Amino acid sequence: MLRITDDIAIADWEITESFSRSSGPGGQNVNKVSTAVELRFEAERSPHLAPPVKARLKRIAGRKWTNDGAIVIRAEETRSQLRNREIARERLAEMIREALVAPKLRRPTKPTLGSQRRRLQAKTQRSTVKILRGRIGEDDA
Repeated sequence: MLRITDDIAIADWEITESFSRSSGPGGQNVNKVSTAVELRFEAERSPHLAPPVKARLKRIAGRKWTNDGAIVIRAEETRSQLRNREIARERLAEMIREALVAPKLRRPTKPTLGSQRRRLQAKTQRSTVKILRGRIGEDDA
């Protein structure tokens, strides 16, 4: 059981882990021991997540989301299989925690009359400065 928050916990049947040989440094160990972890979470079928949370999770997961509605996370950072399992589970939990937070709705507002006037006054002032920067005519010199 993977605890996400106080209210939400993911059951063991929703998560499958497979192990394979890890790439990268590790000496002879890398050729013998399957330390890389591929965690698969059946997000679409999960009864613990609400539909809006699943939609946000799909957007957050991006390429990790498969066509059949699962999230696949691969961890091969350390030489320890146990530590890689912990890393993969923590990544999944962090993704779900991020999806639980509903985005704040943005309500469009209009600029105030005072701010519009200040903006136009600043533009006029800047325009005047640029005009004064121009060439001086022959009759002025």
